[in-house]
Amino acid sequence: MSDDPTHPSTGGVAMSIAKRLLIACLVACMAAAPALAAQDAIRPGESTGHGMVPKELVGAWTLVRCDNVYPDGHRVELYGPNPTGMWLIDSQGDYMMQIVRAKRMPFAANDKSKGTPAEYRAASMDSNAHYGHMSADAQVLHSEIVHASFPNWDGRIGKSSYTIHGDELTYTVAKPSSGAAEGARGEVVWRRVHS
Repeated sequence: MSDDPTHPSTGGVAMSIAKRLLIACLVACMAAAPALAAQDAIRPGESTGHGMVPKELVGAWTLVRCDNVYPDGHRVELYGPNPTGMWLIDSQGDYMMQIVRAKRMPFAANDKSKGTPAEYRAASMDSNAHYGHMSADAQVLHSEIVHASFPNWDGRIGKSSYTIHGDELTYTVAKPSSGAAEGARGEVVWRRVHS
């Protein structure tokens, strides 16, 4: 008997074809998943009772800063100096946002499943990502977070005041993911990306 895995007597050809079919099916399912999810997604305004997204919000935004501001006026840079981030908003109110500390601690094992407690803590504290649906009216953003890297925000419905001055948008988070117990409010500043 041959040791060649593609030799017909070993079943290698049949296995190879089966693997290819399985991969093709997986790729097709992954491609269809966003469309199926969108059918079940709550559109902006359906559960919040608010309108669509103003044109001035639609597009790509890059992070300028993300601070907690405390009652005594002092600021804490949540993601260190010069954090990076991107916020994408489409005309239907679907959005994706990611904020990341500029310098992050890599995992020594180079394996996400083998981090140390300190590495996992840093990974959690050094980034924030979420996606969902939003709308706006009278300088108030209404958001529905579908999923977030901070699991306590999954399904969260909220509102934030915002202002736009030129290409900069600033919004306030009344109860940020850290510091809220001490009375902090989040202040996040974004700059429009021009194509």
